[in-house]
Amino acid sequence: MSTNPLITPELVALDIVATDRDDVTRQLIDLLAAAGRVTDADGFHADVRAREAQMATGMPGGIGLPHARSEHVTVPSLAVGRVPSGVDFGAPDGPATLIFLIAAPASGDSDHLKILAALARRLVHESFRTSIKQAPDAVTVADIVTREVVPS
Repeated sequence: MSTNPLITPELVALDIVATDRDDVTRQLIDLLAAAGRVTDADGFHADVRAREAQMATGMPGGIGLPHARSEHVTVPSLAVGRVPSGVDFGAPDGPATLIFLIAAPASGDSDHLKILAALARRLVHESFRTSIKQAPDAVTVADIVTREVVPS
């Protein structure tokens, strides 16, 4: 286990109340900032918004996958939020209830693309989505994601 795991329970929010994707993204960025993984929440949010403007990051199955490389990110990180009421991430089949925010350092190599690819491969499986949706707590969510997504 590296000293900076990709995801920890403190980067998981189980019951987010959010008005839109900007709002939920900001709440997840605040978790990353509180954990010392993002040095400038406003700056990183601007980078994520710029990325979103290029292409919607909603995936079928109620998934939002906002992501960005940024000079404001200190270590590759993944924050996860469950939004029971859903927010629009531009997916063809409606609002997203599971949000995975990938934060990658600007200086990093293609690490975040590997994370994104691994995550996307898991997210096509309904069993994976269901396990995250039904997880009783943040520790369980972090464990599931670490087991299923993080290259060992």
